[in-house]
Amino acid sequence: MAHVIQTETLVEEGVITSDQGDIIARRSRQVMVSLVINSVLCFGIIAAAAGFIGLLADALAVAIVGGLFLGIGATILVKATDLYRMFGTASALIGAGMLTGGASIEILDIFGEQSGGLALMVLGLVGALTAAFFNRNGPEHTGFLTGSLLLMTGAMHIGGLYLWAGSADISGITVPMLHFYVAAAVFAAGMFIDVRFISALAIVPFAQMLDTGTFYFHAMYAFYSPETTLSIVQLAVAMAICVAVAGLLTDRYRRHTHMFGIMAFIVANLCFLVGSLWGDVVGSHIWGPGFRDYNDDYQTYYDAVDAFEASTLVISEDMYSIVWAILLILAAFWSAHTNRRGIFNAAMTFGAIHAYTQAFETFYDEPLAYVIGGLAAIPLAWGLWRLNDQFESRNAAEQIAA
Repeated sequence: MAHVIQTETLVEEGVITSDQGDIIARRSRQVMVSLVINSVLCFGIIAAAAGFIGLLADALAVAIVGGLFLGIGATILVKATDLYRMFGTASALIGAGMLTGGASIEILDIFGEQSGGLALMVLGLVGALTAAFFNRNGPEHTGFLTGSLLLMTGAMHIGGLYLWAGSADISGITVPMLHFYVAAAVFAAGMFIDVRFISALAIVPFAQMLDTGTFYFHAMYAFYSPETTLSIVQLAVAMAICVAVAGLLTDRYRRHTHMFGIMAFIVANLCFLVGSLWGDVVGSHIWGPGFRDYNDDYQTYYDAVDAFEASTLVISEDMYSIVWAILLILAAFWSAHTNRRGIFNAAMTFGAIHAYTQAFETFYDEPLAYVIGGLAAIPLAWGLWRLNDQFESRNAAEQIAA
């Protein structure tokens, strides 16, 4: 929601009528009910498709049965009345999941990862373009089916691309460009079918351009960022572009740029969290010395690391902590003033995380630090209040002039 309102209060104050308040409340309920219904439907489709794949246990049989389900479901969807169209959609999507999954497994079994991945990449792209065409020009009531087919075949294309790239041992600048292409493809698919959840997923390959992501080790999942400073710069550029182009887009597409900007802000804050704990030697994992280049010669490797750190930018964890705190305050104030609730919620959340982390990692035995920080917060809050008062006065004057 762009705005948070209390309809009962607005009715009591005479801002809106009771009928208008009822319409707003009813539409809000409809959105929530639709979300529940679609969530249950999607869970059932995924569970049924996975169950059939496990039950048949043969890739070719899965693909054949999936094709039958898809054909039957598509027929029901086009020919039946509204009462039965949900069953047609479910049948078609179960079949589509089985068909794409079974066909992908069969192709990989026959051709191997490299040739099979290349085949999946081409077939997935053709399937995605075909689904996109029918999504715009196909029969009525098939938008959900064709949009889902676009996502399935798009996933086949991306999966094949990564399999082919992995088996071909690509390296260098090609790797981040591959991640960038996947991020752009996922974001474009999300915008095309107007599902912001898909657009938000584009942040995963985008962050992977510099290896920022999650990793499993020592019985736990953790977020890691080997190049925190460069990743923050990358994500900040993405956020700036999202803000800059938002004013040029219609409301439908603007929602997707906002979503991606929020996700970039969240990942950037996670990078700041890593930097506030360990600092950063900029470029050490990209153009710095690698251990494998020294044939297990520890001393030579450590000397090279020391020489590299002496010649590059090194940002301490204390500097990261200070800069992060300032940026969080500014982001919270700016987002509150411009009504960007997603950024505001993220800024407040990471502000609490930052305070909690530093309290236990840095200042747990320094009571003077709490005194200084607490006293400094008072004039800072007063300054923000005065600045907001000036903004509101200027906006009021502009409205009166208009």
